[in-house]
Amino acid sequence: MAAASISRSGSAASSLAFEDYSLYSNLSDDELLHLAIERSLTETHCNTTNTNTAAPTTTPPHQPDSNSLNPAARNANQPSHSSHNSSAAYSSHNPPPAQTTAHYSSPNPPSEKAPDPRTFDGTVSHFMTGSGKKMVAYRKANGSLVHIAPEPEVEEEPLFKAIHDGDVSRVKSLVMCPGTNLMLPSKPGWLAIHQAAWYGQDTCLRVLLSAQPGMINKRTARGESALLVAVSKEQLQCIQVLLESGADPDIPNYDRETTLYKACEKNSPAMVAMLLNHGVVVNTHCIQGWTALQEAVCRNNVEICEMLLKAGAKHNLTNIYGISAVFTAAQSGQLAALRILLKHGADINSQAADGATALYEATKNGHEEIVELLLSQNADANKPGKTGLLPLHIAAQRGSYTTVSMLIPATSKARVRRTGISPLHLAAERNRDVVLETLIEVGFDVNAQLSEERSKLYEDRRSTALYFSVINNNIDAVRILLAAGANPNLDVFRPLMVAARQGCIQTVSLLVEHGADINASIPTHPTTFPAVYMFSMKYLSMFKYLLDHGGHALSCFDCVYSSRPHPPIKTTRSERHTDGVLPDTQQRRGVQFCEMISAPSICRWAGPIIDVLLDYVGHVTLCSRLMEHLDSYSDWSTIKDKAAPPRPLLQLCRLQILQLVGHRSLKKLPLPGGLIRFLKHQEGAVDDC
Repeated sequence: MAAASISRSGSAASSLAFEDYSLYSNLSDDELLHLAIERSLTETHCNTTNTNTAAPTTTPPHQPDSNSLNPAARNANQPSHSSHNSSAAYSSHNPPPAQTTAHYSSPNPPSEKAPDPRTFDGTVSHFMTGSGKKMVAYRKANGSLVHIAPEPEVEEEPLFKAIHDGDVSRVKSLVMCPGTNLMLPSKPGWLAIHQAAWYGQDTCLRVLLSAQPGMINKRTARGESALLVAVSKEQLQCIQVLLESGADPDIPNYDRETTLYKACEKNSPAMVAMLLNHGVVVNTHCIQGWTALQEAVCRNNVEICEMLLKAGAKHNLTNIYGISAVFTAAQSGQLAALRILLKHGADINSQAADGATALYEATKNGHEEIVELLLSQNADANKPGKTGLLPLHIAAQRGSYTTVSMLIPATSKARVRRTGISPLHLAAERNRDVVLETLIEVGFDVNAQLSEERSKLYEDRRSTALYFSVINNNIDAVRILLAAGANPNLDVFRPLMVAARQGCIQTVSLLVEHGADINASIPTHPTTFPAVYMFSMKYLSMFKYLLDHGGHALSCFDCVYSSRPHPPIKTTRSERHTDGVLPDTQQRRGVQFCEMISAPSICRWAGPIIDVLLDYVGHVTLCSRLMEHLDSYSDWSTIKDKAAPPRPLLQLCRLQILQLVGHRSLKKLPLPGGLIRFLKHQEGAVDDC
């Protein structure tokens, strides 16, 4: 709660010092201010009566902190000395005579009489209290407060009040009064004629124009003529009076909006007809370049559009963005207005400044009926927007099956190829599975790749629709694309590696079943072992699946250092590069498996990983780095024994058969099921055969 900090003297101060301030919590800031001033004046008067002197006192102990006051209250308490000689309590609006001195808590109190704003040397600020009351404050150049009070209500001038009330006889008497100047505004630019037009007082308007015809085209501070004011307020009778009296209908406001433009904005055929009948210019542009026709098209008002077109409105005019009326209708989905424009010969393929057509814009905004109409009128579906995409691309991106179906016959596949991106890419990117199937059914190439320029927009240099579906973890889309013949080995960073990194065994198995190369490498990050292992070693079941289906295991034990000591692991980029050049061995061979498995995020699984790998190799030598990992945990000692020669004969035979036959041909061998499972690492012992 805000309160004014006013000092008090004598016994009267103590009466307020211990009051409960919650009593005043429902008062507004200015009411509290006036209460404090009133009490101060009353109590000071009592002190003067009793002591005939006035001595300043300290603030009462329970007085609120002055910092809690609002700016108005704080400024109102700048102290000073004032005097009075009455025993009554006076407010700041009714000051007492200045015979005795009242003592305030600071030496410069605000004066009780408002200065004349016309002669006041300082600043006048207007503000509103928390209760919504308007206040005005007068301050000197140094910031000190001179006066603060509720803002006085401005009394409306007699003529303007009479117009507001529609008192025609009063208006006539005031107009005929010798001292009345009809060209003198009541506020910036606001003449009596504007007042009459605003309130729809057409009879008053006739009286004013009879007395002073010369003010008919005078404008307000915003550049509005009386006719424009009447149109803005839809005052039809006033519009008729002004037009009959010779008002110029082509005078715009400072935004260059004409009366015709405003009438279209108000969606009023009656006003448009009145203006057209009085010869208004129909093709004027507003400050943004819009015409009255475009404004009518935005509101889908067929009646107004017809009137404007018959009056000579040009449908090919554009705004500052190069947008024509046809484009506006397509963009806003105004079917009826579009039909009228096309009926009057509007260019269906007109393009905006960024190259977009009406068809492109209708597609982007999902206006299917507009798309259908434009295509039925032979709109060109092969004009791209500023990003180089065709309407079909946009429809695929939005996932609009109906629009895609309409655009497919009208779109050239050769033109699609020149864009460097297939609608399949966009459908896959946005998970539009229904559209994806539709595009595949009509023959779009599932192996189409992004152009180099578009591929560079992605950090991973993706290029196929399959990659988009895999990275989105959209298994259904992956299945659709693979079934349609998508090649999983076209991207630089293979979809299989993405699926492995995501830990999605379903996608991994789909890709492997459709020929994904398990042993592929990454050209930009060479390794001596299949790169997909980097992303699957944390998922042992997936890791084993990849090995079961042809993943190379022997290369994981191929180390240039063998049993010799390995150099320290280089974990940072600065350590891995010496003067910007990789070590010779790494340049030639790439990262080794023993180096990869030593990464902090993987080394804790080193034992189980090596154990799984040993099931897929014959005689191998564990390098010193792998031995260090196996020695780091006592339970892993049996894995070292497993690697020690000689390896079991069954293991060696299995490897030899797999090498000769291949994993994919195992099921064709005329062997018992148990033996086939053994060859596929799916059993515990050959005895089960």
